[in-house]
Amino acid sequence: METLLVEILTEELPPKALARLSRAFADALAADLSRDDFLEPDSAVHRFATPRRLAVQITKVREVAPDRPVELAGPSVKAGLDAQGNPTPALQGFARKNGVAVEALEQRDTPKGRVFYYKALAKGGALAATLGVKVATALKSLPIPKVMRWGASDAEFVRPVHGLIMLHGSKVVPGKVLDVESRNRTLGHRFLSAGPIAVPTADDYERVLRDEGSVIAGFEARKEQIGKSLERSAGKDATLVADEALLDEVTALVEFPAVYAGSFSADFLEVPQECLILSMKQHQKYFPLFAREGGSLLPRFLLVSNLRTDDPVNIVRGNERVLRARLSDAKFFYDQDRKVRLEDRVAQLANVVYHNRLGTQLERVERLQTLAGKYCRALKADAALAERGAWLAKADLITGMVGEFPELQGIMGRYYALHDGEPAAVAEAIEAHYHPRHAGDTLPESPTGAAVALADKLEALAGFFGIGQQPTGDKDPYALRRHALGVIRILSERALPLRLTELVTAAFAAFDPRLGVKPAETELIGFFFDRMRGYFIEAGYSPTEVDAVLALRPDRIDLIRPQLEAVRMFNTLPEAPSLAAANKRIGNILKKVEGVMPRFDPALLVEAAEKALAAAFSIAKTKADAHYEKQDYAGMLRTLAALRAPVDAFFDAVMVMSEDTRLRDNRIALLAQLRETMNRIADISRLAA
Repeated sequence: METLLVEILTEELPPKALARLSRAFADALAADLSRDDFLEPDSAVHRFATPRRLAVQITKVREVAPDRPVELAGPSVKAGLDAQGNPTPALQGFARKNGVAVEALEQRDTPKGRVFYYKALAKGGALAATLGVKVATALKSLPIPKVMRWGASDAEFVRPVHGLIMLHGSKVVPGKVLDVESRNRTLGHRFLSAGPIAVPTADDYERVLRDEGSVIAGFEARKEQIGKSLERSAGKDATLVADEALLDEVTALVEFPAVYAGSFSADFLEVPQECLILSMKQHQKYFPLFAREGGSLLPRFLLVSNLRTDDPVNIVRGNERVLRARLSDAKFFYDQDRKVRLEDRVAQLANVVYHNRLGTQLERVERLQTLAGKYCRALKADAALAERGAWLAKADLITGMVGEFPELQGIMGRYYALHDGEPAAVAEAIEAHYHPRHAGDTLPESPTGAAVALADKLEALAGFFGIGQQPTGDKDPYALRRHALGVIRILSERALPLRLTELVTAAFAAFDPRLGVKPAETELIGFFFDRMRGYFIEAGYSPTEVDAVLALRPDRIDLIRPQLEAVRMFNTLPEAPSLAAANKRIGNILKKVEGVMPRFDPALLVEAAEKALAAAFSIAKTKADAHYEKQDYAGMLRTLAALRAPVDAFFDAVMVMSEDTRLRDNRIALLAQLRETMNRIADISRLAA
């Protein structure tokens, strides 16, 4: 039993996918080895990944897997023996398939009757005979969208493969993967190492690469080292803003990292810092620095190089020169864009197709303006500001800066609107209407921004649902799930008192009939409720609580969270299980009622238990209604909890389905009123165990 090492040496792997590929490769190979009993329960899996290699090191790997008992069920005795007790063709075939005589098969009793069984001891496999196949299978399972071919080979992988190590202890496991023969040699750093490097044993891999190849093989180890170097190099007066995605990408680009500090002219700070930061991060993979006090962007940056040197002056100067060209472009776009007012760009949106079935961006802006005004009036805010914000919301798509950096749409619109002298609320709405862009993103702060953001998302949802372009499976090319979740977050987290059905109806009505957008309110609202379930469960509520509230299809999303809190409180009351069960029982009774629900008449109450329930319900309903009107949902449910005793007594003493139809209908009517009041904010019956 020895440590196993497998390394695939390649050309530079896609940096954004490296960590994911490393995890998938190690997990797949380890799982395959474990299935065939090559691993011990405490075998440890260590992953390695650099720009030019994927590797996995697994401890306590057997050279030969232990023998395993094999048991296979065959035909039943009834089917395996004829009337004379002779083997049937079915039994003979089962025995022949397993290479034994019929007499060697066992008979066992099972829940389905007596059955023939084949029992044997299967010889364990040899690692040398199977490892190459397992490695190839693991590589084929990797999440690679596009593969490459190289040379005259038919082998396919994400990048050309130039080396393979399969080492068990100190022994090379023979085999070929992707047309490359296994050996115990690898390559070190492309510039800091010369020639092949021998790996004596699987346990020596990480040390040998570091000492002889100038390669830090562990992805996490490299990432941690870079993170510490960045913090150290930032100095006492500057700070970094955490960016895990950039740190992961940079880690995937270097094998022997070194962090150096560079600078750029303070004149570039006149350009909005979002432009400078994006240029540094996206184009150059630099880490911008911010003042520790105040948080403003400093004219300095940190770069992670794949070369360590005592005199990095040429590396720093080269990177500064490249960044200066990038920032000069950004400053040029910014200066040129401000020469034309945003409102003068709107007309050009007529030349930009939004969707071939939904018209141009200008037509879309007209719809957004209509919707934003309507939504803002419903919020009792200044509709004129919302309409102005919607009118200018897409104008920055025509600018040079957004053409160069599409990620800045909305952000640049805000800067240009302020430069043009637009009201601050309009400028804020231009940027905020894209929010939330992703999970955890900020939401519009003002009613104006919220109205424009809702208009943008609901118009897109209505348009694409109206032309039959709903998301299917994992395909969502127009990000409609994100739009729906954005609407839910804005309405819920900003507590906006708007009705979902009215928002959706208005969104469909905004489309010109000539576009052929068919109203699909029912489908779209159902889509919202599917998203809501996941959203509120992720917020910490149980599936039962969420299902109970959403079962009533609430129209005010802003009230769902307090309703969920009330249901959670109700569930803690000792009366809750009994009332939930009674509610479920009442629901089953009411399902049997055909036609119009009968009216309740107090004069038809005859049993003491039903009179007591009616009296208690009358008192509780008055109090509950008062709580409901004040949106004190917890107080409402707490009041109704007092009905537990009279409800239990009613079902113990009263025959609801009386032969006297008048008494039966009156009792059904009483129960219907009770259930309606109990279920004003949630279907309580769904809380029943």
